Amino acid sequence: QVQLVESGGGLVQPGGSLRLSCAASGIITRRNTMGWYRQAPGKERESVALKDSLGTTNYADSVKGRFTISRDSAKNTVYLQMNSLKPEDTAVYYCYFRQYQTYWGQGTQVTVSS
Repeated sequence: QVQLVESGGGLVQPGGSLRLSCAASGIITRRNTMGWYRQAPGKERESVALKDSLGTTNYADSVKGRFTISRDSAKNTVYLQMNSLKPEDTAVYYCYFRQYQTYWGQGTQVTVSS
């Protein structure tokens, strides 16, 4: 079993930055994928950024060049640095962890508004 604890959401003006963190605990193996999904009101949940334990990274086209995902393997923590935020980035962001099965964080609200 794996538990995920997220932090870092909030309200920011367009063009601003936020950093999300997600710490995983429990039975963690060496091979896994961590990352972030988001879900805006009335829309389906979508992948934002994923990074596996070998370093392979995948970004949604809409965030390329603005968001950066990183991992601290020693802390089993994944980060999402979000720069140049836009109103359309407003959503609940969910931490994602896959290791034999998928685990989700509780979600953290990111609101981009002036």
